[in-house]
Amino acid sequence: MRYHDLHLDELLRFEPTGGIVRYARERALILDAVALGSLRKELIDTVGQEVARGLLTRFGFAHGWRVAESFEQDFPWDSEHEWTRAGGRLMQLLGLVVVENDEPPKEPGAPLAASYWKDSFEAEQHLLHVGRAEKPVCWTICGMASGYVSRCTREEIYFFEDKCEAAGDAVCHVVGRRREDWGPEHHNLFRYFERESMDAVLARVAEKLKETERRLRVRERQTRARPKAPPDMVVKSEAMTAVVGIAQRVAKVDATVLITGESGVGKERIARLVHDESPRAGGPFIAVNLGAITGTLLESELFGHAKGAFTGASRERIGLFEAANGSTIFLDEIGDLGPELQVKMLRVLQEREVRRVGDNRARPIDVRVVAATNKELVDAVKNGEFREDLYYRLRVVEIALPPLRDRRDDILPLARKFADVAAERAGVKGVKLTPEVADQLLRYPWPGNVRELENSIEYAVVVRSGPIITINDLPEDVRRAVAPPMSGGEIRPLDEVERDYIVAALAAKDDNRRAAAEALGIGVATLYRKLRKWGVS
Repeated sequence: MRYHDLHLDELLRFEPTGGIVRYARERALILDAVALGSLRKELIDTVGQEVARGLLTRFGFAHGWRVAESFEQDFPWDSEHEWTRAGGRLMQLLGLVVVENDEPPKEPGAPLAASYWKDSFEAEQHLLHVGRAEKPVCWTICGMASGYVSRCTREEIYFFEDKCEAAGDAVCHVVGRRREDWGPEHHNLFRYFERESMDAVLARVAEKLKETERRLRVRERQTRARPKAPPDMVVKSEAMTAVVGIAQRVAKVDATVLITGESGVGKERIARLVHDESPRAGGPFIAVNLGAITGTLLESELFGHAKGAFTGASRERIGLFEAANGSTIFLDEIGDLGPELQVKMLRVLQEREVRRVGDNRARPIDVRVVAATNKELVDAVKNGEFREDLYYRLRVVEIALPPLRDRRDDILPLARKFADVAAERAGVKGVKLTPEVADQLLRYPWPGNVRELENSIEYAVVVRSGPIITINDLPEDVRRAVAPPMSGGEIRPLDEVERDYIVAALAAKDDNRRAAAEALGIGVATLYRKLRKWGVS
């Protein structure tokens, strides 16, 4: 058998339904090149380029050696030369590189082998994840070639690149020689193949990893001690975790609570949490929006009225405070309360009793008051719009809810929950978000907070045309959003902002790259080059 007789369809065996894949009768794995590129970057970022190169080179060497052994046993080669040449054919069939042999001259000191490598997956992934290299980077493939040929020849054969696409060359070029034939300038490179030379470096890395593990264990203990939100609440960010912890602790004491935050951040949900975690949880949670009811009607709703107190009062009626006796009343938009009712509310909080409209009798109540506002009550007090004494009566404990833009870790979990709920209402199952949709949701500043997110996801579920929510299913404001230059109080790198802007422009042009390039004022080739650099498909 000759090396060019190897064909992929004969080497590869697999069950159509999935499971074990075999390549040349040995179990194999199908791995994504981009994932391997990510691993390479992770190694470089974690242990440094020198150690990463050694690990990848030795991995490649072991792989090549193992495959050479397998090929020797499993195929009837016409000669040892054919068996050796099969290594290059194998690398090509595996998708690692396209090999074109460069026959070295037959003279003393000439290399044993030389090849041009085209479309090297390592050079491609290094450029994608790490960027332009100063030196050749096809470490794994060089290791594999070295291991394969060393096993075939039973000599120490090492392959090194002298040209590499990742370093700006038009094509990768590799040369293989016996160890003793490499000049002194290459002797320093042998350490990448030798475990002993890496031991000192790896020992330092291992110590750093142990220290990291110790810190992670401390963090894990701290995480276990963090408060747990109820199952129906989505809490991932540290900011909301802290809010939940405060609410759960406050719930145990019978203090009046003021919840502040922008409209739509979920103030009523926190108020319900305070009630549900309190000794009053067995009673009803009475919620009233003070901004939606005005005048005498609001006073009657809150405190009740006597029969004949006003036109239409044909019978006696208890108010919401009395209905909440022994339980919790939630007063939303407390900042909209008028001056006259502020006085009566203050009396209720001070005296713990209510007087119905048109009635002279005071009735004692036992009510936990939780109020909420999206207004700055401190400014309202300064302006004479809100009573200072009432403000301090309400603000025994204040819980400030951060806006959704400041707790971005909650955005995607909330979006997925809202998608499930909306899909269930629509009678469908399995509605998912594409990665592009998830990315766009994180770009948008969500001025309407959680309520706007919920409405946007419900809209997308309604208008979608398939089982997956795509970027075009989002409301226009969300779809055209561009991430701000600031993130977490820090200015974002210009390259990152440019990437987000160009991706948003593509979304606005429905992925028409020519139209997006024209709108951006750049050439189509420039747009493609930038997208390749960022790994945007």
